[in-house]
Amino acid sequence: MKTLKFGWLALITLAILSGCKVSKDTQLPDMQLKNYRAATVEDTASVGRLSWKNFFTDPTLRSLIDSAILRNNDLQIAVKNIESSRQLLTQAKWGNVPVVGLGVSAATNNPSDNSFTGLSLNSALQTNHINDYNAGLNLSWEADIWGKISSRKAAALSAYLQTEEARKAVQIRLISNVASGYYNLLMLDEQIEIAKANVRLNDSTISIIKLQFTSGQTTSLAVQQAEAQRLTAAALVPKFEQAIAIQENALSILAGKLPEAVTRSGKLENIALPKNLSAGVPSQLLTYRPDVRSAELAVDKANAQVGYSKAAMYPTLAITAQGGVNSFKASNWFTLPASLFGVVTGSVVQPLLQRRELKTNYEVAKINREKSVIEFRQQVLTAVGEVSDQLVAFDKLGEQKIIVSNRAKTLQQATNNANALFKNGLANYLEVITAQSNVLQSELELAGIRKAQLIAAVDLYRSLGGGWN
Repeated sequence: MKTLKFGWLALITLAILSGCKVSKDTQLPDMQLKNYRAATVEDTASVGRLSWKNFFTDPTLRSLIDSAILRNNDLQIAVKNIESSRQLLTQAKWGNVPVVGLGVSAATNNPSDNSFTGLSLNSALQTNHINDYNAGLNLSWEADIWGKISSRKAAALSAYLQTEEARKAVQIRLISNVASGYYNLLMLDEQIEIAKANVRLNDSTISIIKLQFTSGQTTSLAVQQAEAQRLTAAALVPKFEQAIAIQENALSILAGKLPEAVTRSGKLENIALPKNLSAGVPSQLLTYRPDVRSAELAVDKANAQVGYSKAAMYPTLAITAQGGVNSFKASNWFTLPASLFGVVTGSVVQPLLQRRELKTNYEVAKINREKSVIEFRQQVLTAVGEVSDQLVAFDKLGEQKIIVSNRAKTLQQATNNANALFKNGLANYLEVITAQSNVLQSELELAGIRKAQLIAAVDLYRSLGGGWN
């Protein structure tokens, strides 16, 4: 009766001690995140919360993103990493389950006739050998007194969640790259049309100059300079055609397809983005940005590894049991209950001297935990900096677009006036060529700024963690 009470007392004690952690977790640092440098007071909600289908409205771009999410190889690898990590997590969850094995064996022993065993066999059984037939279950179980097994579970869970965050990060980057590539393609479409229009304008100017040269009103130098200006614009056409083909190939590969032409459903100037590109507050990055979330999980994982390495220095309580049937004759091997046997063993093992390996593992785990906290702090700073950069970029590119757009309109009017004056002999050919060159560069620059502002909006959306939902 006393033995039974002692057994119950031991089990209750194990239940209380089981899962106790021998180390204290390090908390995340308080980053005192208040607001972005370039954010306005009205920023209350983050555009990063929007689904990418609500952020991007162009139907062709949506189709490209859909294809990329479905077929992109990098994203598929990230999904496979999640599946692999999920298997490891499932295995870690079985850490408290006993290890059970089934064994069946048959052995024969033929001792020396002059040995004590041999003499005993001859005397008792009138035989010089003995057989042993055994079949049974082997069970071993380790009590999680110091939280070693639970620490392994926590580390596996953090690793699994990190692979999920990695998939989100890959998808965000993928969507951003597809959108940026598509906007670049629209910019190249606009720039090649600008170049072709300038070539046509130069052709008209050259025709007039040639007529003046024939009538002796100007020299061959005027014809040559006008032709050089035309060739300058004409050289841009194959350059842009090459860039278009390369960009289409890149978009096709991102979408998981062989290089092919990409259809466009609109023009660069008609692309619409959400009117309110608010950034919210920096603390939201801890939830929305996968890289920040992954850095936070790295701290959790480091805490678990410290707990495991510390628990490894404490005693280990293990219980083993074996039971089954045993006989020295095959004929009555499975005769019950006579052949039944059972053995239960409990052991406590305290590591003493292992060449300082356990102590070293513990100290290294603590250092790695300190590193993970520093890396988390740096990741948050980087994320806040990226958002601040993109807020400034989007705002200032908008100002540049207004200025360059007004300049392009002014130069377009100047070109029209120069052509009209030139046709009436009130302006020379140099004024016309200069005006055409200036309007070409200004319109090309305006197309570049339009694209840059769209990409800044995409980068702001990405830096806020948008695109994975």
